[in-house]
Amino acid sequence: WDASPEQKKQCLQTECFNHIRFLQRYNETHLYACGTNAFRPLCAFVDSERFGLPASFEDGRDRCPYDPAKGYTGLLAGEMFTASQYEFRSSPDVRRNFPFPTLRTEEAPTRWLLADFVGSALLRESVNSSVGDDDKIYFFFTERSQEQMAYPSRTKVSRVARVCKLQTDWGGQRTLQRKWTSFLKARLVCFVPEYELYLNVLRGVFVMRGSDAQSSFLYGVFGLEKNIKASAICRYAFSDVQKAFDGPYMEVQDSKWREYTGKVPEPRPGSCITDEHRSRGINSSRDLPDGVLTFARRHPLMAIQVRPAGARPLMFKRSVNYVRIAAHQQPALDGNVYTVLFLGTDGWLHRAVDIGGEMHIMEELQLFDQGQPIESMVLAPALRHVYVGSHSGVVQIPMSACRRYASCYDCVFARDPFCGWDGRRSNLTQDIQRGTSGCKENSGNVHRRRSVMAGDDVLLQCELRSNLAMPRWTLDGRELRGYGVDSGYRVGTDGLLIIGARGRQSGSYRCFAVENSVSVLVYLYTLAAPLPAGPQLHAYRHMEAVYICLVAVLGGLCLVLSVVLLYVSFCTRRVSRSRKFSQQQGLHILGSSERKGSSHVELQTISNGRQGRRSISVPAFGDFLQIVPGEGSPTTGTPPAAPPLPLPPPLPDADYANGMSATLPSVLRKMNGNSYVLLRQVDHDGASPLYHSFTEELNRILEQRKHTQLDLQPHES
Repeated sequence: WDASPEQKKQCLQTECFNHIRFLQRYNETHLYACGTNAFRPLCAFVDSERFGLPASFEDGRDRCPYDPAKGYTGLLAGEMFTASQYEFRSSPDVRRNFPFPTLRTEEAPTRWLLADFVGSALLRESVNSSVGDDDKIYFFFTERSQEQMAYPSRTKVSRVARVCKLQTDWGGQRTLQRKWTSFLKARLVCFVPEYELYLNVLRGVFVMRGSDAQSSFLYGVFGLEKNIKASAICRYAFSDVQKAFDGPYMEVQDSKWREYTGKVPEPRPGSCITDEHRSRGINSSRDLPDGVLTFARRHPLMAIQVRPAGARPLMFKRSVNYVRIAAHQQPALDGNVYTVLFLGTDGWLHRAVDIGGEMHIMEELQLFDQGQPIESMVLAPALRHVYVGSHSGVVQIPMSACRRYASCYDCVFARDPFCGWDGRRSNLTQDIQRGTSGCKENSGNVHRRRSVMAGDDVLLQCELRSNLAMPRWTLDGRELRGYGVDSGYRVGTDGLLIIGARGRQSGSYRCFAVENSVSVLVYLYTLAAPLPAGPQLHAYRHMEAVYICLVAVLGGLCLVLSVVLLYVSFCTRRVSRSRKFSQQQGLHILGSSERKGSSHVELQTISNGRQGRRSISVPAFGDFLQIVPGEGSPTTGTPPAAPPLPLPPPLPDADYANGMSATLPSVLRKMNGNSYVLLRQVDHDGASPLYHSFTEELNRILEQRKHTQLDLQPHES
């Protein structure tokens, strides 16, 4: 139902569309709909058979808000009752729109409402009433706090308001003309005692009707005032709501709301007309005395706060913002009737069951590809469907899909009163109270074989279907405990990580899903990690040591050849220079008087994070290389030396960039990049005595780095 192009041109707002805010059945043949119509509301009767609009429309200014973002609720109960902020600068208002005369709430001297409405409901109390009571319309909303609060920072409270239907409330004769005479409101409290937390923003409501009004219940979704994700579900008995409306009033004293302790006039202000009133000649609100109407005008707020059944929420859940709720009562095989809640959030639907006052989430369903708030939810119990609406469309889903349970344990653990397991077509298995018994088979597990190389890291995946299940791993029947670096195992949300596979880690691994203290086998792995054993293992390690030593020796020879080339180049240039030049550079000759055939080359080096000049003695074969600091000083009159090449930045004193400790053996020196060179070689008959310590140091460091990364990013294991 689009807004006309002419109306869109006249609209100066951002939402210049026709947002449908009201759609309900009017009679057997027609629906009644109202929309914002680009900030000029219209209403129309819709033919339910062909779902077509009529040629003419009705003005909807008193029935639908201008702004699609304003809170709004409405219902048809013989008459049309709506609640919203209808106009740009108007106050929130509860109205009876037709038939004539229309009624609304009072604004002065005490403003009755500062509300953001979320829902409404009709409870028929006149049926079989022993006192001739009237039916009542209940409205649910959040508004700015008016009473004196224990916590001044909390500025909003949740409310329930009540008015009587047409038969008794027509407004006053002189006072409260065309205004409600039966309007009363009370506070709804949803308090989490474990956290001493009040959830004071009402987001959605659902009324579970009983055999009469007193046996009916209200389910409410509450959130926090600030932009913090948290939700609570509180349930209220309408008998407690009635007690609040029958209790003491509040009144304004010194600009603050306090409990009224004076005399209350008769008949009781805000009450509906009953047989007792009629016996005194009061047949409607127009027959009420002015004193009663004046008191009702100044005392719309009740002192008693309505608290949830059981004095605590049914459920409190962090990191979730529930926005809509619906409830259904379903009988189970054990003879009990369970309440199933349908909770809507940002594009998701949660199904939960009330088991002895505790909520158990059975299922989480994603309804929309992109996250978007659920704006409406309607149950069709006869069709066994739930209809969920958002700004992008409407989704029809079954109230329960038992075929999604793949095994007996899936069905029993879910504790779904709609479903029972019938694996052999004999009898149904169901355990709502405990969710443990009835299943004997242990099928559905997957067997996989894995062969890995020695030293590899292996991830054995174990996907759990239930968010409530915990993994348990065994190796050859022995439970794996103490997961850590030393044990060689690490358990994550996606499986078991085997660190550096060794022969003793071969065997049969089983992953169990543990839920309700019951272990169900999910995966079975047979892992083989072949490694050399006995003398072959020592031979393997000896060959590895020989290979590393050979690489180290070749590297040392390359370094010696490089130094020799530098020496030859220096000697060539030295012919054209005086011998005195090298002495003026402050070179220190190591053993020059004792060792013949030695030469000296000046090098720029980095040591311990500081820059400086060093002198290297190039000895004959069979000796060793050593770096020693220069101790001389330049001589006056010496020509300036060429500027040195730019040096890389100094290394940090604590840890190098790639995670290796700065406390490595002193014979190691960091070159450009991440490479290291071994400058000191001794022990002509074999490998350096420092070789094994260097290897162990590197292994230890690399092992620490690997486990540190797993701790920091467990989901990338």
